[in-house]
Amino acid sequence: MQDKQAEEEIRKIIDECDHLIQVEKFDELVNYYTEDATLVVKPGLEAHGREQIKSAFIKIAAYFDNSMKPVEGKMVYLSGGNVVLVLAQTFLEASEAAVKNSEFGMERRATYIFQKVGDHWLCAIDNSYGTSLLET
Repeated sequence: MQDKQAEEEIRKIIDECDHLIQVEKFDELVNYYTEDATLVVKPGLEAHGREQIKSAFIKIAAYFDNSMKPVEGKMVYLSGGNVVLVLAQTFLEASEAAVKNSEFGMERRATYIFQKVGDHWLCAIDNSYGTSLLET
């Protein structure tokens, strides 16, 4: 990505969103999404718009025994105009029981699409499963 400032802004947003997920402040979290954003909840299930995304995160938190902590590893940023594709190595940490009972991997190759709306970068597509959706 040519614009290091945008890269830094988006990285801070992702880190803040990870924190808000961990502390379950979903009302604040959805402000980092576009009005018509899409969240891939699990393969075959998507949430659309801020209200559905908030509801989905509440259910996801419960699924992980309210112990979910996302952590980002390596990231690659690809930009075009007012859109940035983020390829991210994402790890999910959770209680031992939640991890044991989960049917989903705890290490993922996520894809996020951010869009510049006014002066702010907002997430338009949040897909923690990345290209593994092709395997379903």
